[in-house]
Order: sequence, then C-alpha cells, then structure tokens
Amino acid sequence: MRPTQTARRVLPALLATMLLAGGVLAGQTVTAGPAAAAMTCNVSKLKADARKERDRAAKLKRLGATAEAKKALAHAAALEKRAKQCADADNGSRPPFGK
Repeated sequence: MRPTQTARRVLPALLATMLLAGGVLAGQTVTAGPAAAAMTCNVSKLKADARKERDRAAKLKRLGATAEAKKALAHAAALEKRAKQCADADNGSRPPFGK
C-alpha cells in the first residue's frame, strides 16, 4: 500500500474524531450550570408539603389504594429528609469572614 492511500484514510478519520470530541466538550460546557450557584431551601414549605403528602397517603389508605399510599408516604419521607438536610446546612454554616 502506498503512503498516500494510508494518509487518505487516516486523516479524515482523525479529523472526524477531533470534531466529535470538540462537539461533545462544547456541548457539555454549554449545558453545565454554574458550579457556585447557591441553593436555597424553604424548610417550612418542604415540611408543609410533607404534611400534605402524609394526609394524602392516609386518605389513599382509607380508600384501599395501598400501593399509591406507600408511594405518597415515601415521597413525604423524602421531603422531610430534604427539609432536615436544609435545616442542618443552615445551622451548620459559618458566617462570612469578618462578621
């Protein structure tokens, strides 16, 4: 095989690979959100939503829909866990330097 035929095969493949890799990297940088964005939680709203889910689970259980009631209870537990995490994060954080 002559060297020109090898170059004709290798160079387009290399170019295509570089373009795909660059496109993937550019796509990731565009879709990625800012890393330092502050996440705020409304603890009282999370607890209220959990309470509503528990009430809905009790209603579903009375109606005989046990599978949906279990899902509602699991969602309520997740909301309460998130509220506890947010409260712990708020209580455990230090004030800014110099205050």
